Amino acid sequence: MGSRRSAAGGGGGGRDGGGRKSSRFSPKNPPSSQSNPRFKKPKQKKKQLQKKTDRNVDVDRGEPMPSSEDMAGQSPASASEQLGFFLAQYQSANGIHLSSLELDSIRDTCILELSQGPEPDVNTLGKQIKASFGPSWKGVLYEGTLDQGKIDPGSPAVIAITASAIRTIELLRGFRSLTTECHAAKLFSKHIKIEEQVAMLKNRVNIACGTPNRIKKLIDIEALGLSRLSVILLDMHTDVKGYSLLTLPQVRDEFWDLYKNYFHDRVVKGNLRMCLFGPINIKNETKGKSRVHDE
Repeated sequence: MGSRRSAAGGGGGGRDGGGRKSSRFSPKNPPSSQSNPRFKKPKQKKKQLQKKTDRNVDVDRGEPMPSSEDMAGQSPASASEQLGFFLAQYQSANGIHLSSLELDSIRDTCILELSQGPEPDVNTLGKQIKASFGPSWKGVLYEGTLDQGKIDPGSPAVIAITASAIRTIELLRGFRSLTTECHAAKLFSKHIKIEEQVAMLKNRVNIACGTPNRIKKLIDIEALGLSRLSVILLDMHTDVKGYSLLTLPQVRDEFWDLYKNYFHDRVVKGNLRMCLFGPINIKNETKGKSRVHDE
């Protein structure tokens, strides 16, 4: 009798000596999630691209930033709308109120319009800037030799202003066709010493691109000249967190400091054009100069 109990308890029948089901499993039959509810396979996370811009919030207004889908249904902003947007941002960020006389002196012609969709193509940027200079584009944007008395060293015709070094590199790809004879100047602090940029600016420069803080420093020390400047391109691209040149903390303040000190008077006098590269949300902004006057 004892031998029979031993066989029943030590075999693979699944019951112990007391007749209860054994909780042990044979190595040949490991537990599965289907046979035992206590063993569940970890759920696989769905790899879906989250459209972060849909949930981003404008830091100034506390309102959602426009997504690419929102912008896709909108037609490109006109020169008047772009100017109204920019002036509203300028007044709000700096806590000032432009008079009607001051606003009247700023014409829509100071806005350089580009044919761009909701997601502007960087690769076509060079062609569009080239077209904006007309027949004289080659002598202004392409040539690489200094001309005594006409072309000052370190004085670009176009300055593109971005929120980051990475975005600067991305934007410069669009100018490649125009910079084979005269390399574009990279004006940011990441991995580049200011002394290196000062040395580079002793040569001819047609196109410069960089961040507000470094651009202003180079102008302050007279390494970067403005004698040939005719276009400033403001990159309206938003990063994955929804920030842009005009909303990213610190960078935004550095931009307005640069603009007020070196560009605003030129815009007012009609000597400088601005290009807002990328989609702008004019839905909740002042549309056109007429409503800016009424504020």
